[in-house]
Amino acid sequence: MDSGDRPLRKISEAFNEIANSINSHHQNPNPNQQLDLELASFSRACSLVSALFGCLGIAFKFAEMDYVAKVNDLCEASKSILTLQSMIEKDIEQNCVRKPGSHTRNLLKVKRGLDMIRVLFEQILLSDENSLKNPASMAYEQVLSPYHGWAVQKAVGAGMYTLPSKQKLVQKLNEDEASVRREMQNYVSASAFVIVHIDKLFQSLELGIDW
Repeated sequence: MDSGDRPLRKISEAFNEIANSINSHHQNPNPNQQLDLELASFSRACSLVSALFGCLGIAFKFAEMDYVAKVNDLCEASKSILTLQSMIEKDIEQNCVRKPGSHTRNLLKVKRGLDMIRVLFEQILLSDENSLKNPASMAYEQVLSPYHGWAVQKAVGAGMYTLPSKQKLVQKLNEDEASVRREMQNYVSASAFVIVHIDKLFQSLELGIDW
């Protein structure tokens, strides 16, 4: 079976590539050149993650719809903007960073989607249970819940009872127990690099990340 049938493998490979470029820059820093991520490859990697939200069913339907719309916006922006930093700087110039629908605001929300999947995988790897309810609840509470109103929190809480079992998720992803652990671990490690890089980018431009 090739990786075309394995969404998780494609995701972990895409984020590994981005993490490697961040890593190699840190190991061989050029003082005249600030690392900047290419918007096209970043948004392409993010669009692969949409399939994961789909696999989680109704519990994360709201997060999936929100995430997919924001990723589509970044993919569209990548046709005319080269890097994440230049995209944010354009929004700063136009004084629209925090406006709903701005590329920068969408990037922040996409980053939270990536982070939620990272925490979910971390929790799945730590748990022996076949139920995804605890790992998913923890990931949602930690990453997305603080930014959602009561009605959305309530809907997500109710949806947690409809999550597929871990075994079912492994089947949906076309993996087995060993390969799914390997690919989840790869994504956890690689996405952590990317998330930290985006956080640093926001902070270096004095935008903060808690809005």
